[in-house]
Amino acid sequence: MISPDYAGFEKTAAQTALAPWAGKLYKQSQAIIDGCSHGHLDMWLKAINALPEINLSSVDIAGDTIRAGIPEDCDETCRKKLYACMQELRPWRKGPFDICGMKIDTEWRSDWKWQRLEKHIAPLQDRLVLDIGCGSGYHTWRMAGAGAKLAVGIEPYKVFVMQYWAMRHFLKKDSVWALPLGLEDMPEQMRVFDTVFSMGVLYHRKSPMDHLLEICGMLRPGGEMVLETLVVEGDENTVLVPEGRYAKMRNVWFLPSTSALEKWLRKLGFENVRTVDVNKTTVEEQRTTDWMRWESLKDYLHPDDPKKSFEGYPAPLRAIILANA
Repeated sequence: MISPDYAGFEKTAAQTALAPWAGKLYKQSQAIIDGCSHGHLDMWLKAINALPEINLSSVDIAGDTIRAGIPEDCDETCRKKLYACMQELRPWRKGPFDICGMKIDTEWRSDWKWQRLEKHIAPLQDRLVLDIGCGSGYHTWRMAGAGAKLAVGIEPYKVFVMQYWAMRHFLKKDSVWALPLGLEDMPEQMRVFDTVFSMGVLYHRKSPMDHLLEICGMLRPGGEMVLETLVVEGDENTVLVPEGRYAKMRNVWFLPSTSALEKWLRKLGFENVRTVDVNKTTVEEQRTTDWMRWESLKDYLHPDDPKKSFEGYPAPLRAIILANA
């Protein structure tokens, strides 16, 4: 079976400000993929290798749905094969995608999040962009679709990296890469990215201040951080530290108010700190689908009070905060 090959990343990155690190990041990424011992790896690679070759009429990475081809590009037999292969890569959490009319209806309507932030962020045209915790790469594709010169996603969970490679089989764009790395694997103090996105990551960090400082170290002077995270209502001193789980998640550590988070960022030296959106997560935006068949938001809320999490904490509230290095 053919494994993902990151040689193209090295070649592309070498033509950007990432050039000093292109070789190192390529070798790290390739070594992780080649040395992966996950029990499902063979299943994932078999599915990706079995994807049909299709003469696509078009691809679209700029719209709300990432599209590869149109229904007429693929007959029903081909579409059934597509479905079987892509189902082997469940759970699909970030999307939506559409391949020749076969819709991958992911757990999250990630396009809604993009709609909330795109009008507030600095234009991505010709920018070097980092997407921390990129998952399937949905937002990373959107960043390139918005004009980024190179959009680099990093994602330590291998199934999501394999989802990226499955979509890359059809989209074939060298301006988008998902590396099998965590932020801790990136060279320190690169100070090279024009925009760094950290969406749905901060509350999973035991040390949120360190995470924010690591982001600062990725940004060029004046570069923009786009931070999307869970928050709670309150003043600048309000921070929820859940005991045990939060919304059935084990690894949730700190949920600050937007005022507290803005205060943290100013203390760390960020400038132009501003909250541009606060949004209550709904069961229409995060839900169980044929492509993610396990529990989702409705199961994470209190059965008698949807304004609370299953454990009795405030229900998920998400904010987007922008700041400059």
